[in-house]
Amino acid sequence: MSRTDVVPEVLWTPRPERVEGAAITAFARLAGDRAGRDLTGYDDLWQWSVDDLGGFWTAVADFFAVHWHTAPTAALADARMPGAVWFPGGTLNYTEHALADRPGRGPDDLAVIAVDESGAEQMITLRRLRELVGAAQAGLRRYGVGPGDRVAALLPNALPALVGLLATAGLGAVWSNCSPDFGAGAVIDRFAQIEPTVLLTVDGYRYGGKDYPVADTVRRVQDALPGLAATVWLPVLSTTSDEAVRWTDLLAEPGPVIAEPIAFDAPLWVLWSSGTTGLPKPIVQSQGGILLEHLKAVGLQCDLGPADRFLWFSTTGWMMWNFLVGGLLTGATVVLYDGSPAHPDLDALWRLAERHRVDYLGASAAYVHSCRTAGLHPAERYDLTGLRTFGSTGSPLGPDGFRWLHDRVGGHVQIASISGGTDVCTAFVGAAPTVPVWSAEISCRALGARVEAFSPSGEALIDEVGELVLTAPLPSMPVGFWGDADGSRLREAYFAEYPGVWRHGDWIRLTSRGSCVIEGRSDSTLNRGGVRMGTAEFYRVVEAVDGVLDALVVDTSSGAHYGQLVLFLVPADGVDLDALTAAVRAAVRQELSPRHVPGAVVAVLVIPRTVNGKKCEVPVKRVQTGTPIDEAVSRDALADPDSLQALLDAARTAGVTA
Repeated sequence: MSRTDVVPEVLWTPRPERVEGAAITAFARLAGDRAGRDLTGYDDLWQWSVDDLGGFWTAVADFFAVHWHTAPTAALADARMPGAVWFPGGTLNYTEHALADRPGRGPDDLAVIAVDESGAEQMITLRRLRELVGAAQAGLRRYGVGPGDRVAALLPNALPALVGLLATAGLGAVWSNCSPDFGAGAVIDRFAQIEPTVLLTVDGYRYGGKDYPVADTVRRVQDALPGLAATVWLPVLSTTSDEAVRWTDLLAEPGPVIAEPIAFDAPLWVLWSSGTTGLPKPIVQSQGGILLEHLKAVGLQCDLGPADRFLWFSTTGWMMWNFLVGGLLTGATVVLYDGSPAHPDLDALWRLAERHRVDYLGASAAYVHSCRTAGLHPAERYDLTGLRTFGSTGSPLGPDGFRWLHDRVGGHVQIASISGGTDVCTAFVGAAPTVPVWSAEISCRALGARVEAFSPSGEALIDEVGELVLTAPLPSMPVGFWGDADGSRLREAYFAEYPGVWRHGDWIRLTSRGSCVIEGRSDSTLNRGGVRMGTAEFYRVVEAVDGVLDALVVDTSSGAHYGQLVLFLVPADGVDLDALTAAVRAAVRQELSPRHVPGAVVAVLVIPRTVNGKKCEVPVKRVQTGTPIDEAVSRDALADPDSLQALLDAARTAGVTA
């Protein structure tokens, strides 16, 4: 992978008043005083933050006034990976900080703006949010939820999901959420692993102007979770029976907010991997680790605090929803949008940004691409003068996307392209209000994240593409996978390639200017409209359809180009391909999600596999998106050396291209 000496155009430079007023500037002064050195330059601040991890994270806790119920005995007692020990002996509570008064935010200030695609709005003050959380906690306790118990949710990006999370975390229980557009199989694969005590669910959801009932899905999930004490229904489509426990029943009795003192490393929530190599991994992140990471990421990197409004378009099945909720920790008002960003048209998010004077708007790179190809010019139609930052993630944002944002949204808007993962619920690399924006580049490595690009032999690279690794721990790294008592699955997932070093699965290029470029995944995940799905999970559904002998799926998206999902099938003899295609699409829609229904289905005689039986997903995608076959894979590594060419010939005959 080659070196580049071309310096891209600088699209945005922070003005002196922006730098002076940024929280990160005040933080750098505090850190510099403690370190006895000048840390006002971002590069110097980053270097100190990864050289003195204990000092840095202690400074973050002090700067944001973290309330310790019991003071920790150290900051970083053990820096090994895996197994880092952060703030031993310390107790705190995530919910307490999310609902706390802060300078500039009091009980009567807005904490949440909840909007759905019909235009209905809820304006929730901090006082009212506390009342809702306290009532939800009283309801959860009636069903036996206490510290360590799990509360699972099948809820959209609306107020009940936020209230449920905060109520659960305050009790010291463990939260986990799936988006309601997941099929029954995908939900069961996740929730059955954690055996929840209570399930919170809708009876359906609305997306793109259509109603989608999910009551049958919920009943299948209930049958797979025999340990449930209660299922609480939120009637969106009003299809639940009168005997059902409803959301209003859960909140029937008021109560004070409970904030149990919780050990720093106690579980906060379980997030889910995409299921690429088997069942989705239940990623457990800690109360303290997420609290500190999101205070840093939201408060310093995003520069959001009281009086700021934060909207990131996301479903609850994507970690960006959890990140959005973290805006409450710094006192920001979070804007929840439940619905399609393209309903009734692609202007939906831009209208929201104008109406609610959003300071930070985030979405996927695919959304930017859609707006650009549709010829939108938001700055001409809407008053976006209050918008400071546009955040982008989900896939790399290309030069055309950067240019469109600069020209059509506004040159005053910082373009914050970020990249991280569900595994840590944050960005390793991103932006800062004191750092310029170069076209098609991520501005900087995040504070406290020792990100490097490794060669296959473990050498650190600059201006060359390598594996994205972390050579020092982050507090929000998983404390484990649920049920992985000996830690073997965790080690295999992140530390097998480079022992003691976190390998993330992305290709990255670090420039000599301190910026970064994500060059794509070094493994395989299907990310469709923000809903991530692993191929193993996809195959469990597709290959269960009668008449399917084998299958391989490829997402032809590349960079900002949103391609189609192509499914290659080996059909049984005598099966009608049209009927089989219809059955497969119906199964994927019902069991997984509508967004993962393949756009093209191609029949082949054999699926390309390596000599050890692994499907060649990545090589097929690379060839489909323009890489010559001999560069994509060694034919000697294939069990059938001619199988890949035969597959590509079949795709070409069917008219399927990237």
